[in-house]
Amino acid sequence: MTDPKPPRPNFRKIAELSSIGLMLPSSIIVGLFLGTLLDRWLGTGPWLLLTMTVLGIVSGLLSLFRALSKYSKDQSPDD
Repeated sequence: MTDPKPPRPNFRKIAELSSIGLMLPSSIIVGLFLGTLLDRWLGTGPWLLLTMTVLGIVSGLLSLFRALSKYSKDQSPDD
């Protein structure tokens, strides 16, 4: 009897999962950066910074939920 080969890792799935972890922080950082730039340019105080940060958080959470739901749908019972 020969031993079956161990399954090879699926590097595409590993790359997709690692990118999911970067979605939320990167969206927040972009919101902070844009809010800071717009506040300096328009002189609006902290209001655009706060607004863009909240939008970055919401955008990051939506992207995170979409990616996780897509990943969970792609999983078959035998994976």
